[in-house]
Formats: sequence, structure tokens, C-alpha cells
Amino acid sequence: MAALRHAHPDRYKWIALTNTTLGIFMATINGSIILISLPAIFRGVGINPLSPGNVGYLLWLLQGYLLVTAVLVISLGRLGDIKGRVRIYNLGFAVFSVASVLLALDPFRHGSGALWLVLWRLVQGVGGAMLFANSSAIIVDAFPADQRGFAMGINQVAAIGGSFVGLILGGLLSIGDWRLVFWVSVPVGIIGTVWGYVSLRDNGERANATIDWWGNATFAIGLTSLLVAIVYGIQPYGSSSMGWTSPRVLTAFAIGAVFLTAFFVIEMRVSSPMFNLRLFKIRAFFTGSVAGLLAAIARGGLQFMLIIWLQGIWLPLHGYSYSATPLWAGIYLLPLTLGFLIAGPVSGYLSDRHGARILSTTGLLLFGLSFVGLLMIPTNFHYWEFALLVALNGLGGGMFSAPNSTAIMNSVAANERGGAAGIQAAFMNSGMVLSIGVFFSLMIVGLTNTLPSALYKGLSAHGVSATQAHVVANLPAVGSLFSSFLGFNPLKSLLGSQSAAHVSNLQWATLTGKHFFPNLILEPFHHGLVIVFALAIAMAVIGAVFSALRGKRYVHQEMSMQQHVEDVSIAGGAVPGEVALESDVVR
Repeated sequence: MAALRHAHPDRYKWIALTNTTLGIFMATINGSIILISLPAIFRGVGINPLSPGNVGYLLWLLQGYLLVTAVLVISLGRLGDIKGRVRIYNLGFAVFSVASVLLALDPFRHGSGALWLVLWRLVQGVGGAMLFANSSAIIVDAFPADQRGFAMGINQVAAIGGSFVGLILGGLLSIGDWRLVFWVSVPVGIIGTVWGYVSLRDNGERANATIDWWGNATFAIGLTSLLVAIVYGIQPYGSSSMGWTSPRVLTAFAIGAVFLTAFFVIEMRVSSPMFNLRLFKIRAFFTGSVAGLLAAIARGGLQFMLIIWLQGIWLPLHGYSYSATPLWAGIYLLPLTLGFLIAGPVSGYLSDRHGARILSTTGLLLFGLSFVGLLMIPTNFHYWEFALLVALNGLGGGMFSAPNSTAIMNSVAANERGGAAGIQAAFMNSGMVLSIGVFFSLMIVGLTNTLPSALYKGLSAHGVSATQAHVVANLPAVGSLFSSFLGFNPLKSLLGSQSAAHVSNLQWATLTGKHFFPNLILEPFHHGLVIVFALAIAMAVIGAVFSALRGKRYVHQEMSMQQHVEDVSIAGGAVPGEVALESDVVR
């Protein structure tokens, strides 16, 4: 045990990278594994997630983990700066593992069972936040500046690649037993916890600061209120297809705005802020953070739209049963994961030698170009076209993520790394939550304009009375969207039963079969996809502009550096307190 803790620095850096990569991989898998396995989980606890009273369970299981990690990562990253990053990181592994066990042991059924899952997913999110907030800082502490890009590339591959691996794992495990979705994290969590306590050491610089309690409180309340408003904003309200005008949503937005305003005022005045706003004066940190947030929102939206596209339309049209679509959606998204797995470490390695600007900017432009290609292929595409485009998306994302994260972490002082890593993790997880609200809303807008008429014509043509067809066609589009997202045929729940629909056996078989609804939604979905992906393209292009504006590669140097080196750096365009690497000038 002592030998591991006092390992040679060259050996220790690989120990730190392996353990933190394992932690991040586990945390991000659990962020996405729910997406695919939700139908099996709800069947397991015995409730229909599409019933009006159960939509809240659906959204909180989907969003709760991401919401908690987004809210807590900055606070826990700053706490790592003060109390020790390894200490907080190891505690995160333990909390995550305990929550995973309790999720798998859910003793209840129906609403109580769903509530148990929601609550322990929130606790699991606390553990995930501890891991997210400190893993990058531990890596930067362990590696020299000229090797951090490669190390961060591997870690970033685990972070974003894990979110796609979770889709496949969720599909595979949920076929056997829904509890396996949660059990899968337990052995990894136990091994990682014990290994972390035995081998990791706090060799980073501690911040001589107190905990910013008022900043933590106002930030947590403010961001939670905003994200809760987004969760409820995409639910129907009254006669409206969405709830953005409901009193609950407007009140939550107002509370969020007030508390976040108070938070920024506090952070400008306290001596030891939780959220060091001065970091945003560093050009590499500011431009990289903005680009990262925009990429996270676009990537999150892409993930959800592709799942709906595959599970609700393409796979049923190609003969897959609705119950099998979750697994096959994950399998058919493998080119996306492979593209990222290839590009992440390679681009991280190259960024150590050539800087981040060219790689990350080109990556975001390729990322945006893949959205253009996805809009140009038909909704019922040839798979090879789809595979090439999502692989291009993965390559672009990998080219951007590792160099961008490395440049951000290199730009801050050693005693600010935990807070900086927390800010980046908060942007990534907030981007995922925002993407659900933004992209789902845009898709619902697109469907609301085109789906009712298509649904009315299709139902009327297959024997459903004009009155019932009109009622079903004018139900909120969010129901059809969630059904597609979960791999359900929505017409069974919308029509009720064959006797209620007053149709023949043949007509009922057609209406509830694999092809009727996917064919019906083809054009409305593509209309919504144009709106959604147009925004994603805009985000990718704006993110690329910010990435290009990051300037030359520089690594923050402590005040002990010789003054003449600082003078050369400032003359070369670096911000005071940073050193521009003369061999890494971007051409």
C-alpha cells in the first residue's frame, strides 16, 4: 500500500490516469445507460411512464443525475482545491457505489418504486459530481505540461465515449433484468474506491482559502431552479403542448434568475470565491469554456435526436420490434463512438506538440458539417450513409474535446485546477440538461405544426372515426415524441384498444404494427429535425469561432518563473501569469 502511494512519478501518473479514467467512464456510462433501459425499468417497477401522472418520474430519472452533477461539480471542485482533490474524488467513488447498490435493491413497486429510483439517482449524481469535479485536476497534477494533452485525450474519450457505451450496455442488460443496469456499476465502484484509497495521493497545490458558503448556496438554488424549469417546461400544460408559460416554470425561472444574480454579486466580493470569475479573464479559459458549452449542448441534442430517429422510425421500418429497438439503437450508433475513440487520444497527443487551436477548431467544423450531412440524407436512410456521417461527428467531437480541455486546464494556476475542472464539468452536464429542453422543445414545435394533419389523415384512412382521429391528432406532440424516444408504438396508448377505436382486426394490426406510425411521422420528424439541427450547426460554427480566438498555446506558470521568461511571454501575446510556448506558435 505504501509502495503504491509513493510510486515513482513516471509510474504514478499512469496509475492516476487509469483510476480517474475508470471513474469518469463509470460516471458517464450511468448518465446515459438510463436512456436506453427506461422501458425495461418502468416495466420492472410496474408503471406506464407515458401516463400523465408518471411523466415526472420519466423526466427525473432521465434528468436528475445530470442536474445534480451540473449543480455540484463547481462547489466540489473548489472543495477539492481546499481539502484535497484525491480525498473528494475517492469519497465520490464510495458514494456512487453505495447508491448503485441501493438502486439495484429497489424494494418497492409502482409509484413508490419509481420514487426510490429517482431519489437514489440523485444521490448517485452527488458521487458522480465528486468524480467529475476532480479527475481532470488529478491528471493535470500528475502529468507534465507536454504530456497532458494525451492524458486528457484518454480521459475525454472515457467521458464522452462512456455516454455512448452506456447506450449499448443499457440495451443489453435490460434484456436480462432491469436491475442489472444498476448492478453493473457496483464491482467497478468497489474496485475503484479501494484502488483510489490505496494508490492515489494528493500531490497538487492546495488553495489557502475558506469555503464560500453563500456562493455555494445561491449557485445551487439558482441553477437547480433553472434546470427544474427546463424539465417541467417540456411537459404539457393545460391545452398547450409545452409548459413554458405555466406558473411553476415561470416561478422557477424567476427564482433562478434572482439567486444567480445574487451569486455573481457575491463572487465578485468574497476573498475566496467558489466560482473564480477572474479565470474568465484568461483568453484560453474563456474561449475554450464557451466553445465547450456550445459543443456539449449540440452533442446532447444529437444524442437524443438520433435515439428517437432510430427507435421511433428507422428500426421499426426495417423490421425490428419495438421491444428490441433500444438495444439495436445503441449498436447502430457504434460508428459515432468509434470515431470519438480514434480521434480523442490522437488529437490530445498532437495538441501537446502543436497546441489546441487548429485541432479543436477543425474538429468543431467537422462536427457541424456532419449535421449538414444528416439533414441531406432521407429520414429512411441507407445505413452506410448514416454510419459515415455519425462517424464523422465522432471524429470531429474527438478532435475538439481533448485539445480544448487540455488548453483550458493548462491555462490556470495549480491551486485553481479543481475549481476550473468543476466549471468545465458543470458546463458539460448543464449543456446536456439544456440540450434536452432546447432540442425537445424545438422538435415539439416542428411536430406540432405538421404531425396533427398527418395523424388525422392516416387514422381516418384506416377506419378510425373522424371525431376520434381529430381528438388523437390534437393531443400534445410530446406524447408521441416520448413514445418514440422510449421505443413504444404510441398508437396503442393513444387509441386505447381495438374496441375503443371501432376498427377491424386487420385495421388494428396495421395501426399498431411496425410500419404505420414510423411512416406517418417520417415527414413531420424531418421538419422538426431541420429546426433542431440548424441550431446545432449554428452552435458548432459559433463554437469554432471561439475556439479559433483562443490565441497561441500557453501554460500557466507560477510566480517563481524567471522574469525574463514572463517578459517574453507577454510580448508574445500571453496574459500576465501565463507563458506562451515559443515552439508552439500557431501558424
